[in-house]
Amino acid sequence: MRRFGTQGRVYPDKHYVVARAEETADFIDRIKDGRYIVLFAPRQTGKTTFFRLALEALALQDSTYFPIQLNFEEYEDYDPTRFYASLRKEICKEIERVFQKREMHPSDGLAHFLVNTEITDHVSMREFFETFAKHLSQNRHWQRVVLTIDEFDAIPRAALKGFLRSLRYIYLSDQIRCPHSVGIVGVKGIAQLNYDRSISPFNIQDEFHLPSFTLEQVQELIGQYTDEVGQAFAPEVIASIHKQTAGQPVLVNRFAQILTEEMDIPKTETITMAHWTTAHAQLLEESNVNITHLTTNVRKDPRFESLLMRIMARDEGVAFNLDDDIINELATYGVIKKGVDDMCEILNPIYLYRIMRAFKPAVNGLEQEYFPEDIGKPPIPG
Repeated sequence: MRRFGTQGRVYPDKHYVVARAEETADFIDRIKDGRYIVLFAPRQTGKTTFFRLALEALALQDSTYFPIQLNFEEYEDYDPTRFYASLRKEICKEIERVFQKREMHPSDGLAHFLVNTEITDHVSMREFFETFAKHLSQNRHWQRVVLTIDEFDAIPRAALKGFLRSLRYIYLSDQIRCPHSVGIVGVKGIAQLNYDRSISPFNIQDEFHLPSFTLEQVQELIGQYTDEVGQAFAPEVIASIHKQTAGQPVLVNRFAQILTEEMDIPKTETITMAHWTTAHAQLLEESNVNITHLTTNVRKDPRFESLLMRIMARDEGVAFNLDDDIINELATYGVIKKGVDDMCEILNPIYLYRIMRAFKPAVNGLEQEYFPEDIGKPPIPG
């Protein structure tokens, strides 16, 4: 039986997964157009899972694409020489993995090239891909390389500018591009990365937005569980899960996980609002990775406290302005969002409650505005 995933990667054979069909189709169209795509969003919003599943969907549609998936998480403290040496090894491993998965072998020429060619800097990286493209072109079935880089924020700062310049050079080349398309995944946007204040060497980027789950997607996710196990959720329970989480993927899955795995509700019973209330109270009080990220991020800069208090003071509020460094950083961490009135808004009621608890001595009565009946009780959905 599959489960609701709340830790690390999500796998369709082990976890319930939202298809995100529209977003996947959009992403694949951009790859086919040869776009160089950037996706920067808060941690635990499903970025890695989405990119991986979208590439798998692309491979099923069209086997001419050759995916190379990299992760820069371990490279943050490397010097450029060590970074590029490790990068070559990872690229070659990925090339070998693709051949094995497709039950094929590289040509003798390609095998010799992979063993004997080094990558020492951004220029030799570009030359590596140019030569790799020539070898692939000898096989008419594989002509377009798709490079995706997860945890891009960890690229060594000394290597960042040159790396981006080479990608830009490849993108603007009149020759057959290799990589044909690039997907960069991280938390901070390229403009926020500290390489210098000059014109960005990667101004050809195509930004891709991966939104939180819609109500329909939460219904789809929980519907998979009902179809598999037979246990129904009352419609108002699903609606309340979406409202309290605003569709934040980990919180949605954690809510469902508590209800289906930790509360010992007989599988023959429908999950009701009474069950929801118990699960909601647990989620508001517990420590989990998502909540820890939240509280760690809001405490890391004393200026965040003042801004968050102003956002929660409804008679004043704060205009949503990404040119403001503090607002930009809180939005990057997934703490705030742009509301329908163009004002800053805490992402969801669960985060609001936890932020109030984190800054309780400074709240000065705001609890009464949000929780007038009983400050100690969780907010009632509605």
